[in-house]
Amino acid sequence: MSPFQEPERADSSALGKDPRLLVMTTRQSTGNAAPYFSTDRGPLTFAVAQLSPPGRGISGRVSSAVSGDWAVLGVSRETTSDAVRAFSDAVNGRDVLLFIHGFNETFETAARSAGQLSHSLEFQGRTALFTWPSGGKLFDYAYDRESALWSRDGFVQSLQALVANPTVGRIHIVAHSMGTFLTLEGLRELRDSQDVYARIGSVVLASPDVDIDAFEQTVKRLGTLAQRMTVIIDPGDRALAVSARIAGGVARAGAADRSRLEALGVRVADTSGRGWSMLRHDLFLSNSEVTQVVRRAMDRGG
Repeated sequence: MSPFQEPERADSSALGKDPRLLVMTTRQSTGNAAPYFSTDRGPLTFAVAQLSPPGRGISGRVSSAVSGDWAVLGVSRETTSDAVRAFSDAVNGRDVLLFIHGFNETFETAARSAGQLSHSLEFQGRTALFTWPSGGKLFDYAYDRESALWSRDGFVQSLQALVANPTVGRIHIVAHSMGTFLTLEGLRELRDSQDVYARIGSVVLASPDVDIDAFEQTVKRLGTLAQRMTVIIDPGDRALAVSARIAGGVARAGAADRSRLEALGVRVADTSGRGWSMLRHDLFLSNSEVTQVVRRAMDRGG
C-alpha cells in the first residue's frame, strides 16, 4: 500500500475505538442541544459526550493535523447527583488522561481538544475533560480567571473521587494555559493528601498562564510531585505576552526563563523554533514533536 493510501488509524487510541469522552464540569447545562454547556457557572456535573473521530485517509489525516477534525455529536448522559461517584465508576479499572482547558474556550472547543490530544497520544485508558465556565471570548480574561478559581473545589473533588476507587490506575493530568492555574490551585489544596499524589502519574503544564512568582511559590509547596511535572514553555508565546500586560507586566510561567523553572525540580521543554502557530500557544496540540513531549512525560509516570 502506498503512503498516500495508508488510512488514518482511528483505532490507535482507546477514544478512537470508543469515542465517548468523560466530562466533569462546573458549567451550567443547556440540555440536550448544542452548545450542551454554557459559559455560566453551575453545579458540578458528570456527563458523557459522544465524539466523532477524525476521518480516514490522507485528507482526513491532514485535516486532523491542522484543525483536529473532532466533533461533538451530543451529550448522552448527565448527572449532578453524586457526580463524582458517577465519574469514578466510569473510569473503573483504567488509567485516565484528565485534560483541563485554558482561557477563551467553549465546551465544544475544549471537548475537541481533549479528543485530539488523546488520539495524538494514542492513549489506551479513559480520557476525561474537566471543563470550567470560560466566557469563550477574548475580552473575558478577568471572568475566566475568577471562574477557574471558583472551579477549584470541583476539580479537587474529581481527583479525590478517582483516588477513592481503588481500581482506577494512574491519573495523568494535562492542563493548558489558564487551566494550569486551576490545576495548581487544586493540587496545592491537596498537598496533605498523599494518597492523591501517589496515584498521579504525570502532570503536564502546557503554556502555563500563571504569574511566575506565584508559580514558584505554589510548586515549592507540592513536594515530590514537582518531580513528575513537565512544563512546556515558549518565550515567543504571543498569547502569554498579552496576559503579562493584563497582569501588570509580570511574566507568565509559560514564557519564563528555563533555568528559573528547572530550579524548582520540574522538567522543562522549550518549544522555541518548533512548529508554526500564529500565537505559539497551543503547540502541544498542533505540533507532533511537542505532543511527544507529553507522551514521554506520561510514559515516565506510567
